[in-house]
Amino acid sequence: MPQSLEELQARIGYTFRNPKYLERALTHSSFANETGAHDHHLRCNERLEFLGDSVLSLVASRYLFARFPNYKEGELSQLRSRIVCEGALCGYAKEINLGESLLLGKGERKSGGAQKPAILADAFEAVLAAMYLDAGENALERVSDFLLPFLIRAVDEQEGHELLDSKSLLYKFIQQEAHEETLRDLEYRTVGAEGPDHAKIFEVELYLGSNRIGHGKGTTIQEAEQQAAAEALALFGIVR
Repeated sequence: MPQSLEELQARIGYTFRNPKYLERALTHSSFANETGAHDHHLRCNERLEFLGDSVLSLVASRYLFARFPNYKEGELSQLRSRIVCEGALCGYAKEINLGESLLLGKGERKSGGAQKPAILADAFEAVLAAMYLDAGENALERVSDFLLPFLIRAVDEQEGHELLDSKSLLYKFIQQEAHEETLRDLEYRTVGAEGPDHAKIFEVELYLGSNRIGHGKGTTIQEAEQQAAAEALALFGIVR
């Protein structure tokens, strides 16, 4: 096993019984594409990212539900979106130096892919899924042991912030920091919808003028928009 993987396991406090799960979690699509394999799309971390997103959401939701028994559903959703958005996940990934262990294509590595927020956030989710699959019995608890310190600290840092929903908070920030016409440049674009009608996952991108400032997914367009706004707030340094 490469030394970098051994170091990563030491940093996350978990030794994989099947290291192939971790190797797959660290394999970006650009690296898999360069293998020339006909099934290169199955050799990258995208499937693990899909699973890890759900594991992350469940651990975060369970923690917030227990910690804030008096919060309404909307308040819980808003807080969750802040601590699991791309910006937050990127921060968690950097804490464990995840970028150093990523397998990236030559072009992606040259362009600084090891520090790109989207790549780091996706890889962090993939590592959660890899740990979940590898741990076997009590897998969710094992992932929680690793993940909760990040989430607890992120929630602690949110205390004192006005608990507006993310879209309202972003609107208020832009209104205070820019001219009124800038608000007209704020646009939520629904760019995808996957899954059956009873369980669709919507994907939204948020633009300020021509610049993409946020991205979100959710079971409703409104939830996806809130996640995109939360990511924009992290980008502007309003929340983590």
